[in-house]
Amino acid sequence: MHWIVAAIEPVLEDPAIEANLRQFLLVLSVSLGVATLSRVFSVLRNIPYTLLLLLVGLGLAVVDVRLVNLSPELILFIFLPPLLFEAAWNIKWSRLKSDLFPILLYAILGVVICILGLVFGLQQFAGASLATALLVGASLSATDPVSVTALFRELGVDKRLTTLMEGESLFNDGVAVVAFNLLLGIALGVEQFDGSVTIARFALFVGLGISLGGLIGFGISFLTQRFDIPLVEQSLTLVSAYGTYIVAEEVGGSGVIAVVTTGLILGNFGSRIGMNPRTRLVVSEFWEFLAFFVNSIVFLLIGDQVRFQDLIDYSETIFVAIAIIIIARAISVFGLSAFSNLVTKGENISIPGQTVLWWGGLRGSVSVALALSVPESLVEREKIIAVVFGVMLFTLLVQGLTTQPLLAWLDLLGDQPTRQKYTQLVAHRVALNRVLDRLKELIERQEVDEEFAKYQIALVEGQLEELQDDLVKLQRSNPELLTYAAEQIRDELLAIESDTYAEFIRAGQLKDELAPLLQDVLPQNA
Repeated sequence: MHWIVAAIEPVLEDPAIEANLRQFLLVLSVSLGVATLSRVFSVLRNIPYTLLLLLVGLGLAVVDVRLVNLSPELILFIFLPPLLFEAAWNIKWSRLKSDLFPILLYAILGVVICILGLVFGLQQFAGASLATALLVGASLSATDPVSVTALFRELGVDKRLTTLMEGESLFNDGVAVVAFNLLLGIALGVEQFDGSVTIARFALFVGLGISLGGLIGFGISFLTQRFDIPLVEQSLTLVSAYGTYIVAEEVGGSGVIAVVTTGLILGNFGSRIGMNPRTRLVVSEFWEFLAFFVNSIVFLLIGDQVRFQDLIDYSETIFVAIAIIIIARAISVFGLSAFSNLVTKGENISIPGQTVLWWGGLRGSVSVALALSVPESLVEREKIIAVVFGVMLFTLLVQGLTTQPLLAWLDLLGDQPTRQKYTQLVAHRVALNRVLDRLKELIERQEVDEEFAKYQIALVEGQLEELQDDLVKLQRSNPELLTYAAEQIRDELLAIESDTYAEFIRAGQLKDELAPLLQDVLPQNA
């Protein structure tokens, strides 16, 4: 043990390393402190914690306290993979598949519309150069609605809206990064635009990302069938998130697309055939914590990087870009939604839903990382960064903080508080029934004084009657709870069936994944 301490002591005494560790601990303390306070004080609970962190970061920037230098590599290589993987892990393929067509329309054509709108508008109305317009357009084409989707879950907004917004963000991050890389050479004047070449390179980037992500995702899925060690399986998912991103970037593919593909496969396939329910819960909780941890740092650092003088200097261009981004987003969401409704046979995306998708298209960490990655050799680099930061701040602070009032105005607020109360009553009932069973068991075994046990049974039964009355009243005043209860039971039964198939696969008695038979038998209420 002493030789380990002796080996690392000189490293820890290095002034540069010590300063970096202090900076990291300061950022960590501030970000987690703010995120915690946002959950403790009721006055702050209506503000998504990511936006609260951004506001704190802006406050630090006002007094010129810079916590750390936010490089694009820090976001793209350290922060982005876990955020993408966690989102992909938790999104259900069954929901994503049913809305895959509109999601891909938003993620691909929506990015194209945004870039074209900004390139044309910034040149015509702000006098920007082609290089600036191209790189601003590519940087701002990626949506990052993490605070909006967190709000959706908290308020119980329709799951389809959450899936549409999360699905678009998952895929258009990759499309935006690829588009930025393709347009960077044109903006620097080292390449000429060629439609066929651009499409071919785009297909290559995306194809390599999907192929590599699929290979790693399915490989780890079948590997975890060989053993049942929760900590090892949890570690494998972490390695796969970073490893997939790095390898895909090294071979010339899209690291973002690769991570999303791996996360989707492991979350929807690998976790079913290779992990038991307890392991899945451990891994899911780990990624939930990691996403909270990373988001807490990212949004604080983004706010801390703002340079207000640059925002003032380029305010005219920023206002033009904000107007264009709102118009371009409206064209892509309302136009592509109308096309999707016309072509697909499923349920149409409602106008209120489209309105929320339009207003909730925030910009965040990916846009910042792309803007910061513009080479310093480009003369207008500072202008590009300032415009991207300005638009991002508007979307996060104005659009992000007005999303909840918009949901209320459109009558799209969910019934999450009522559902939570219902779930708590059900949990109390289950717990008391188990207590009742235990007391009766003790009487049968003669392990307790019978009179004492019967007295306790009478108390518990009285509480159960009160609980049942409360449940009946809640269900009568909120008939939609019956649908919610049926949905919960359906999901539980499907999970039991899938887990049973997974046990047979792990035991080597089955080689192929079986589709749940109950999927088509049980009524669909979701």
